[in-house]
Amino acid sequence: MRLLLNKEHDKNNAIVSIHPGAGGTESQDWAEMLMRMYLRWAEKKGFKVNIIDLQSGEEAGIKDVTFTVEGLYAYGYLKSEAGVHRLVRISPFDANKRRHTSFVAVSVYPEIEDNIEVEINDEDLRIDTFRASGAGGQHVNKVSSAVRIVHIPTGIIVNCQTERSQHRNKEIAMKILRSKLYALLQKEQEDKIKSIISDKKDIAWGNQIRSYILHPYRLIKDHRTDIEIYDVEQILDGDIDVFIEAYLKRFSSVF
Repeated sequence: MRLLLNKEHDKNNAIVSIHPGAGGTESQDWAEMLMRMYLRWAEKKGFKVNIIDLQSGEEAGIKDVTFTVEGLYAYGYLKSEAGVHRLVRISPFDANKRRHTSFVAVSVYPEIEDNIEVEINDEDLRIDTFRASGAGGQHVNKVSSAVRIVHIPTGIIVNCQTERSQHRNKEIAMKILRSKLYALLQKEQEDKIKSIISDKKDIAWGNQIRSYILHPYRLIKDHRTDIEIYDVEQILDGDIDVFIEAYLKRFSSVF
């Protein structure tokens, strides 16, 4: 596995963002299920997780979350999870017990150190401060020094409300912004050679990388590697190494 984790930023910490799609409470609940899956996986790996920004749903689930996973090769492992995750189940929020399909997008970036040169001009930034909101809980500190940074040229928005110090929140937000801008530059370079790498597909809404079927049968299938697992509870409880390892082996000659 270490031989496969040999790319430039594979050893770095990972920044993970989870965004529910259309569908309201149903998709927001699915987003929270995925967040729990990754937190459990990180715990089993001995990685440290830090919730940077979390917005809870009104009824259940989450509207958005960004967290860091700190540990050797965190990004190398988690980069395989980037894409759209599809859930099919009988909705617990539907009184008529109908089957629902939900989509959630997972984005994964390497945490870029301060010594990486990514040009960020002060005039391109809008920095706002606000009081932290949301249900909070064990993973989020309730603070009143939250920071939002908007990178005007790209439209990238980063929120941080994990620390009590406004200065520290700004520092963390800038680090995440730097990482996202670096990933954007990398993506632009990849687009230039996309025609050469025929197997590489864009991650787009509706182009799911994995399906989690809970009804009418129980199966989780990764559409990139064709790995199928019937022990749904085991996967949702964080045992996703089988998918990660299959991905790294399958695409080691591509990425």
